[in-house]
This record gives sequence, structure tokens and C-alpha cells, in this order.
Amino acid sequence: MSTDTPSQDQSEADERRQPSWRGVAQVDDDEAAERERSVRFSGGSGALLRELLAPYRRAIWLLIGVVVVENAARLSIPYLVKEGIDTGIPPIRTDDNLTPLTIVVCLVLVAAVTQAVARNFFLVRSGLLGQNVLYEVRRRVFRHFQVLSPAFHDDYTSGRVISRQTSDVDAIYEMLETGFDGLITAALTLVGTAGILLFLDLKLGLVALACGPFLFLLTNWFRRASSASYRITREKVALVIVHFVESMGGVQAVQAFRREPRNQEIFDDVNDQYRRANLHAFRLVAFFMPGIKLIGNVTIAVVLLYGGYLAYNGDVTVGVLAAFLLYLRQFFEPMMEISQFYNTFQSASAALDKLAGVLREEPGVPEPEEPHRLQETHGEVSFDAVRFSYTEGRDVIPGLDLTVPAGQTIALVGTTGAGKTTLAKLATRFYDPVEGTVRLDGVDLRRLTADDLRERVVMVTQENYLFSGTIADNIRFGRPEASMAEVERAATALGAHDFIMALPDGYQTDVANRGGRLSAGQRQLVAFARAFLADPAVLILDEATSSLDVPSERLVQQALQTVLAGRTAVIIAHRLSTVEIADRVLVMEHGRIVEDGSPAELIGSGEGRFADLHDAWLESLA
Repeated sequence: MSTDTPSQDQSEADERRQPSWRGVAQVDDDEAAERERSVRFSGGSGALLRELLAPYRRAIWLLIGVVVVENAARLSIPYLVKEGIDTGIPPIRTDDNLTPLTIVVCLVLVAAVTQAVARNFFLVRSGLLGQNVLYEVRRRVFRHFQVLSPAFHDDYTSGRVISRQTSDVDAIYEMLETGFDGLITAALTLVGTAGILLFLDLKLGLVALACGPFLFLLTNWFRRASSASYRITREKVALVIVHFVESMGGVQAVQAFRREPRNQEIFDDVNDQYRRANLHAFRLVAFFMPGIKLIGNVTIAVVLLYGGYLAYNGDVTVGVLAAFLLYLRQFFEPMMEISQFYNTFQSASAALDKLAGVLREEPGVPEPEEPHRLQETHGEVSFDAVRFSYTEGRDVIPGLDLTVPAGQTIALVGTTGAGKTTLAKLATRFYDPVEGTVRLDGVDLRRLTADDLRERVVMVTQENYLFSGTIADNIRFGRPEASMAEVERAATALGAHDFIMALPDGYQTDVANRGGRLSAGQRQLVAFARAFLADPAVLILDEATSSLDVPSERLVQQALQTVLAGRTAVIIAHRLSTVEIADRVLVMEHGRIVEDGSPAELIGSGEGRFADLHDAWLESLA
């Protein structure tokens, strides 16, 4: 019975006000950006639902027809009972045959079997349709999340990503599974029952339907109250999900800084808010459902009293009175169905709005309309008048001209925030420049497809993310078709083979979540082997040796001589040993290159920033 708010602005903003390392409240800029996104995608839920259901139009009409048949069979049973009483059972026992009663009983059985068969058919086929739609929703959302740029994922928290794929999809499933069926059944039952009651006896039917205003008032109250209550419930469960995901994702930091008690306090608070919101929703249901039953039972009592009086005077038959009582029991059930459908629909509508918002997000680095296919890659990378900023008016790269010849290894050095990593992200096209052009072998990266570019340019970062699975699977991550022999050759070239074979299951060792069973240095060696197996023309190492211990670093330094041979390499490093293997050193400051030359030239000058850095490194090693 969960629901969501029709206002996407509020629910999305509440999700952003999540308990995090900064506290429960998020910054105002985040809320403003979310409101802008919500406005941009308003009204998208209907279009998305129509698109998802479009391939199943025939199946939907078939299911509607089945529901009509099922409800017709169900509504016919009380009328048949009336016929059985009035025509099949004589008022005085005689020797007449019981053929009329037998016929009525057979018709009742036929109606009951028809209803059961129709219900079975509907449940099977509607379940299949619903699962197909949910499969498509999950597939689209997952695919789209993968192609959206890092800039989007920097703003969109992991808790919200999980909420899109779980609670929002569940809301759609609830509507598909029970919502439309309940609405159609309720509408047919209400209209059909009211018509039959008036047809059986106008006066008694009017008495029975006199309860309508009371039902309307109670149902309208419940609709408004439950909509607000269930909206709050979904907002609170979002807070629980987000806090749980962030706490478990950063569990090492939590434990390192003894954050467990404070995190537990925050979780207890949001969990209690969720509990209290649910209790309020249950109280509403606890008042509404007995209220419906009370009105129904009072109506039945009045109809029984007045109908009994009419039957005593011979104005109605006993069969009509019995049919009235049976129909009235069916009449009040749909009121609850309609109210529940409203909440289900509101929940699904809000969920569809959020999903439509995600699906309509344009990738920050869109695919080219007319892609250029590189036939042969040499590996020359050039930056022509490139300007880039993450935030308008604050340039990280104010204007850069740079050419890295094919096969050359360059080292980027500089203080934190100098723009080194940004330069690497532009070279891999995780971002596009605001102005200027980044080229690979003279071709604008914006003219290359993502697959074409990623095949030729590979970046290894200091995070060295490993996925759950075996070491072999992680090494062949970029080339799933690689043979085991190729995997072992890549690991051997990087100096990782010996430590892998020392593990209990060798290459089949499960690395666990994020490579938790391996040391930081071992994870980096596996990441290097993954990049080496991919065999790119351009290899970018973003502080990729920062976590290596001395023995592991020596292995990597030896392997890099082989790995980097014949390919273009950009190394971002803070270690002297890594920089020394470069053909060329670029010193960056405030997004500009302030020194450019070979390591020997820059050191030999005896002055300049790189010479100072070199002296500082030597002092640290002393």
C-alpha cells in the first residue's frame, strides 16, 4: 500500500536531504539542481508508461476482455441464486421434478468454473506481461546509468541509484500486478451491481444505494489522508536506504574514525521516522476498512428489514431479497480497491517520473551522429586551444595547446589541483572541453564512438576498482573473450603471476567485494594486467602506483618498461621512480604547462619547479 507524491520536486529533494558525512541536510545548490532536473522531466511518466506498454496492446485488450468475462460470471451468481429460489424451489412440497433447480445449479457451476478459469488465465498472462515490462524498465535504466557521464554520477548518489532500481520499480510492479485489475474489477462491480439492484427492484435498490454519499465522503477522506501519509512513508524509506548504502559503502572510514555510534544514532532516527510513518498509514487503514464494513453492514441490515417487510407483503420474492443481500456484500468491496488503486497509481506515477527523468538525461559526452572510424591507430594525442571548467566561470584548464607524439611517454607533475587528472579525463573523453579540441591521430574525439575510443585509450586510476569474481575475470574485464593463456601472459608481464599463483585458488581466487581479499598493491597489479591485456594505443596512468609498497613498485617499474614500449603513455605521478622512466616531463600549474622537457634537462637546469620537486624527493628518500 505504499505510494509516492505526485510532486517529484519534493520527493527528490527529500531524497537529497539524506544522512551523510555532512549530516542529514544537503547543500542548497544540490536541491536547486534537483528542482531544475525535476521541472525538465515533468510529465514524462505517461509517455514512458505508454512506450513500455506499446508492444503489448493486444495482450492488454485480451486481459481486459478476460476481466470482463470473469466479473460477468461473478455477478451472475447471485442472480442465479435468486432464480433458483424463486423458480427452482416450490413454496409447497410437491411431486414436481426438480429440473428448474437442476438447471440453475448447473448454471451456477458453469459461472463458478468460468470465473476460476478466467482468473487463472488473467493471473498467468498479467504476471508475464508485468515481468516483461519490469525487465525492460530495469534493462533501460541500467544501460542508461552506464552511459551517463561521470559528472552526472558525481551529483547522483548511489542511494538514489539503488532507489530507482528497487523501490521505484516495485511501485510500477504493484500498479501492473494489482492496480489496473483492481480498478477494472471495482468499476465493473460497482456499475454492474448498482444496475442489477435497480433492475431487480427499484424501491429496494434505491434504499440500498442510499449509502452512496456516506461511502463517497469516507473514501474521499481516505484518499486525501492516505496520499499524504504514504508520500511521507516513501520519503522516509528513501532516507533509510541512502544512509544504509553510504554507511556500508564507506564502512572502513566508519570504523577507522569510530563513527559507528553516530551512524547508529542517525540510522535509528530515520528508521524510527519510517516506523512512525508506517504506523500512521496503518491507523488510516484501520479506520477506513472497518468504516466501509460498518456502512455495508448497516446497509445490509436496513435492506433486510425493509426487504423483509416487502417480502412479507408479497411485493418482492424471497429470491430477490437473497440476491440483494449477496449483491450488497459484493458492492462494498470495490470501494477499498478504488482507494488503494489511487495510492498505487500515485506511487507508480511518481516512480515513473523519476525513471523518466533519468532516462531523459543526456550523456555529457554524446555519441557522434556521423562517427569516424579509425582504421589504424598510432597514438598521437593533441590538445588544441582546450579550455575546460567543472563550474561556469571557474576554469580548471584556461587554455592548453599540447601534442604528445605517438609512442612517447610523458609524466605530468604538479601540486594538487594543478589540472593533471582533468587533462587525463579529457584525453579519455570522460568530459568534453568547453572550448577547443582533443584529438587522437588528428581526429576529434567527439567524432569517435565510445567503443572505438575505449578500445584505443585506457585509463588506470589510483582506485583500481575490482569487481566481485575471480582474478582471471578481472584481468579479462576489458577483453572477455581472452584465453587463459593470454590472461597469464598479461599477469606475468606485469609481475603479478607469482603472487596470484601463491593464492589458494590461483587465477580462480575470488577477490571479494571491491577486491577486499587482495592488498592495495596486489589490486593495482591486477588493474595493470587488465590494461595490458586490453592492449590500447594510449595508456593513461592516474597516480596508479601511489599505493604500491617498495617491492611491488619495483616489480611494476620493471614491467612498465615493457608495457609502455611502442605505445603512447601519460603518467600522473608523485613518485620520482615513476617520473624517471618518462621521455618527457610536463609541470602543470593552474591548468597551464609551466615546464616541458626531459627529466635530465629539467633537473640539469638546476632551477625551476621540477628541479625543486626532484630535490624534495631526494631529501624524502634520504
